[in-house]
Amino acid sequence: MIRFHKLVSTILGIGYISKGGGTVAAIACCLCWYFFQINGYNQPFAIIFTVLSLVLGVWSGNVVEAFWGKDSSKVVIDEVAGMCITLLFIPVTIKYVITGLVLFRFFDIAKPLLIRRLEKWPGGWGVMADDVLAGIYSNIILQVIVAYTIF
Repeated sequence: MIRFHKLVSTILGIGYISKGGGTVAAIACCLCWYFFQINGYNQPFAIIFTVLSLVLGVWSGNVVEAFWGKDSSKVVIDEVAGMCITLLFIPVTIKYVITGLVLFRFFDIAKPLLIRRLEKWPGGWGVMADDVLAGIYSNIILQVIVAYTIF
């Protein structure tokens, strides 16, 4: 069972990349999101996938913490969940996906506006919560950009 949680939490091994694993996982998520949306992927499935990544992230985050310690850099499912939240209900164009990636990575790395506090939550909740809030902030800004067609 631990193999399952290691595969899930590292997104099939991406988390083992020593530097920038979170960014690589976010980019992989963007590429998949773009590819599946362009090929008829629908919004209900996007919502289901996002919720599933959140649930699996909390569960696997709890399990692997016993092996790797609190919020290990190997755990990158949180970046995938945050990136999915960033892109929910956003038109799938290259410019919006890239803008979402930049916004999400900014919020995830800088951790402003209460994001850092959420990291302190216990277990898988702490692993996931900061990225969820970073995704929410990024999505709100993207919604404004889309609504006002800033670019």
